[in-house]
Amino acid sequence: MLARAQPGAGRMPAVGGTMRTVEDVFRPMWGRVLCVAPAIGCAVSLLALVISDGASALWQGGPPLALAAGACWAIFWRPAVVVNDGGVRLVNVFRTVELPWPSIQRVETKYALTLYTAYGRYTAWAAPAPGAHDAVRSTRSDAHHLPDSAWTSEGSRPGDLPSTASGSAASLIRRRWDVLRKEGHLDDPRLERDRPPIRWHLAQVAVGATLLALSVLGLLI
Repeated sequence: MLARAQPGAGRMPAVGGTMRTVEDVFRPMWGRVLCVAPAIGCAVSLLALVISDGASALWQGGPPLALAAGACWAIFWRPAVVVNDGGVRLVNVFRTVELPWPSIQRVETKYALTLYTAYGRYTAWAAPAPGAHDAVRSTRSDAHHLPDSAWTSEGSRPGDLPSTASGSAASLIRRRWDVLRKEGHLDDPRLERDRPPIRWHLAQVAVGATLLALSVLGLLI
């Protein structure tokens, strides 16, 4: 299934002549599809347990079903690649990383969308490279629409094609990146921080750990 991006237009005029920033957000459609069936299955299973065993079944069946649905959301639904005027935000399973434009040095799509930066290498969970089957299905005519920075001396990779998850996300980054470089904004890159801002999803991990503990406790009782 093709990936879906929600592109913006960089800067858009707002009422009164002021400017507002519009973010380009990439989330793979297949991730949402993978979440729907398990979520419905968990809800139906929980309802069936309550109907057959009463409200007391919530204590045993509720935590593991909620854990399964929550894990699906964290792994497949929430991850995203967000591109804005400040840089690129990678929303992964356990953490969110903010990478400013001056730090970005190279965009790679060999195994997944990977940003090589002055801070190190960061991979986007939401944008894996295509498998062999998907690569064959992708048409090389798509390569004509790739931004300049997608081309190397060896050509382009299957993961660069915009019909793939990694390629769609990479195109959002490269198009904005190319404009900034051509306008000279990145000629003398300077970093304000020694490390990129990272936000760990502690609340998500805490809820998951609690549900796991309750699930194990429910099996023991």
